[in-house]
Amino acid sequence: MDLASKISRSEKTGPVGEKYLREVCGIIQRSGTVTVMNHSEMTAAIRKAGLRVTPQRLAIFAAVDSMSHANVDEIVSNARLRLGSISFQAAYGALEALGTAGLIRRIEPARSPARFESRVGDNHHHVVCRVCAATSDIDCAVGSAPCLEPSQTHGFLLDEAEVTFWGICPSCQENSAELDQVIA
Repeated sequence: MDLASKISRSEKTGPVGEKYLREVCGIIQRSGTVTVMNHSEMTAAIRKAGLRVTPQRLAIFAAVDSMSHANVDEIVSNARLRLGSISFQAAYGALEALGTAGLIRRIEPARSPARFESRVGDNHHHVVCRVCAATSDIDCAVGSAPCLEPSQTHGFLLDEAEVTFWGICPSCQENSAELDQVIA
C-alpha cells in the first residue's frame, strides 16, 4: 500500500476523501459543495459505507445534509419532524456511526457546541461569528491539503489542516449594541 493510500484509509474509519465520496458513496461535489442527496442516494451511501440502513440513521443523515453546521439539538428536532420521535441516545449513535464512516463531519468551534456537516473530504475551513456562533464554510486557503505549511512538523506526516476564522457576521454587524459589547 502506498503512502497516499495509507493516509486516505485508517483501520477504524475506513476510506475518506473526495474519491471515496464520489466512487463509493455516490456523492457529487460541485464547486466545493456537496449537493443535497435524496432518500435513495442516502440509503446507498450508508449501505456502501458498510453500515446498516435504519430509519434513525436516514433521518439524522438527512437532517445533517439539509442544515448547515447544525448542533445536536437542531439535528434531533429536524429528525423528529421526519420520524415522529428519536431519542438523543439514538441520535448520538447515528452521528457517531455516520461520522466514523466518513459520511458527515463533526466540527467543534471553541466555546460552541459540536456542529455537524455533510461536506466532507475536501479540507475546507470555517468562519464563526463571535456574537451568534453562525458558521460558514471557507474553501481551502491555499493549494491542496493540508494547504498550510507549519514551521515544524515534529515528525508527523501532515494530511489536513483545520482552520477556524473568527469574526462578526453581517447580521450581527447590523445590531450595533451587540457589536459594541464584542469590541469593548
